[in-house]
Amino acid sequence: MASVTLDVLISSEKINERSAALAKQIQEDYAGEPLILLGVLKGSFLFIADLAKRLTGEISIDFVQVSSYGSGKSSSGVVQIRKDLDVNIEGRNVLIVEDIVDTGATLNHLRELLATRKPKSLKVVSLLRKPEAQKVPTPVEYVGFDIPNEFVVGYGLDYDERYRNLPYIAILRES
Repeated sequence: MASVTLDVLISSEKINERSAALAKQIQEDYAGEPLILLGVLKGSFLFIADLAKRLTGEISIDFVQVSSYGSGKSSSGVVQIRKDLDVNIEGRNVLIVEDIVDTGATLNHLRELLATRKPKSLKVVSLLRKPEAQKVPTPVEYVGFDIPNEFVVGYGLDYDERYRNLPYIAILRES
């Protein structure tokens, strides 16, 4: 295995501050209306937990797992639903919770699929977004941080199922 270096990009303190600010904005925008937080597995699990514990009112949580086949650090662009929702979203406010928006292809596919289920509203919050990598335009209403087009791990994001537990976001460099 190659030697790996992790260069901290976003500290746990900055993630904590930004998560609080996003939750405050979401709380204001939904003004006490019921909301379903829909986490995209596996990467969003820490972020959705941080958001959920800061939101008040009627909050439901569900998860979907999407896979874009590929090995290593690149996506194949083929999107497959591996775990579907457990709840009916028709007529309900849905907030997709993403760890990172890269090319936008997976998120765009997910938005299109969920829109066919007639939610009252459908928005996205993503901890990270890579504007330089975006190939498919898809709206992200709430963005934690715009980051460079680098491969990142930590705070739920992984490389070969490792590094999800890091409390910060780091650029992974192999040598």
